[in-house]
Amino acid sequence: MSARSFATALLALVATAPALVDADGNADLAQDLTNPIANLVTIPIQMNFDRDIGPGDDGSKITTNVQPVIPFEISENWNLITRTIVPVIHQDDIFAGEGSQFGLGDINTSLFFSPKTPTASGLIWGVGPVLVLPTATDSKLGGRKWAAGPGVVGLTMRGPWTIGMLANHVWSFAGDDDRPDVSNTFMQPFAAHTWQSGWTASLQSETSYNWETEQWSVPVNAALAKLVMFGKVPVSLQGGVGYWMESPDNGPEGLRFRLQANIVLPR
Repeated sequence: MSARSFATALLALVATAPALVDADGNADLAQDLTNPIANLVTIPIQMNFDRDIGPGDDGSKITTNVQPVIPFEISENWNLITRTIVPVIHQDDIFAGEGSQFGLGDINTSLFFSPKTPTASGLIWGVGPVLVLPTATDSKLGGRKWAAGPGVVGLTMRGPWTIGMLANHVWSFAGDDDRPDVSNTFMQPFAAHTWQSGWTASLQSETSYNWETEQWSVPVNAALAKLVMFGKVPVSLQGGVGYWMESPDNGPEGLRFRLQANIVLPR
């Protein structure tokens, strides 16, 4: 799949515009969507396009992440927020002579135990386990390893600003003995500004460090989102561009592109 295919997806999104109505004045909901552990049932669908991958820089990859976020009330003072990432991947010419692959990647599930109210200083936080499931339908789309570890998120919301960090570390504990072990640290610093019109501008990174190969992955992403109503359903539509500041050997380089629709469901 190529940049042309990604552009086709963008045009399909634009074609839905006549069915959309501005959600002006709903800035509170728009800002809540910048909180990764908000007490909201959401289904973000995120499409990322990366290129210049592989030994000859000829490869490209489109990763569509379906990321349901479901909160559960577990006591008078605590919520359990479940965040699951289900990647569907199409990649071309990443492995020499292997052509393209399409299918499901490895599923990542995070559980955050989070107080219902912020601290006196305004800190919103959550902590809990992360589990990586070897669900890839092709050996070239996943690691063939079970992995787990701790995760934490902390943020503050000051006026129109949301600033925070999500981080985790996972180690492999089972799986294919012929595949490399996993020891990976992930850090996602983020900042967002939301206007009363329902527009949100954000800047974040999805930095990771592979302790086995001693290599960094550092994409920096900027995005612009607008909260709209699709009938009676609030949806945040986002478009963004990023740049790979650092990537592993044979990893993506240069610019990357992102489209996202974040669907808010009733409780």
